[in-house]
Amino acid sequence: MNRDQKAAAVAEIAEQIQGSEAVFAVDYRGITVAQVAELRTRLRESDATFRVVKNTLTERAADQADAEVLKALLEGPTALTFVRGDAAAAAKAIADYQRSTGGELLPFKGGLMNGEALDAAQITAISRLPTRQVLYGQLVGMVASPITGLARSLNGLVSGLAIALGGVLEKKESGEVPSGDAPTPAAPVAEAAPATDDDTTDQDAEAPEPAASSEEPAEGPADTTTETQEN
Repeated sequence: MNRDQKAAAVAEIAEQIQGSEAVFAVDYRGITVAQVAELRTRLRESDATFRVVKNTLTERAADQADAEVLKALLEGPTALTFVRGDAAAAAKAIADYQRSTGGELLPFKGGLMNGEALDAAQITAISRLPTRQVLYGQLVGMVASPITGLARSLNGLVSGLAIALGGVLEKKESGEVPSGDAPTPAAPVAEAAPATDDDTTDQDAEAPEPAASSEEPAEGPADTTTETQEN
């Protein structure tokens, strides 16, 4: 690599450092080319790239990018993961790959996030955090929960009103409920009191006498006995 190529490589690394939300440094000893390709595929999902770099070039790039904290990590074979997306997802991808290989490959050295230095333990802790997508889902669930409850309550009220109106309509159609105003019920008729002995007596006393016949009784034959004696 000539001077111009080195200068171009330094400028590219510096640009990647400045454009990343987080940078993780790992020891890449023992990893194969095929494993590097597999890891890069996993990191792509979190918008991160894995790059094996020369320490001397990275030191110069760190100076250009004002990332002095990275220079202390550039001892031995070093690879950098430049994270532009979800830092937790990228750290998790590397940590999962470490576990899948028995913990012997890609140990964390340290790194930086938002300009702050990270040690290996802190990056491991970040790898155990929920990913950004999971956090977004939890936040949406928390915000939507009261709205969902309100919607269910409103649906219940509307359904109850519809059922009630449907019942009234059915009763009107069957004649159980008049279509107009309901007539005012008539006052109940008081029951007649049972008759007593006194009432019976009064009724007998007040009963009208039978009307006399208008015809005179027929005259009977004269008393002949009296007339005979006088003679």
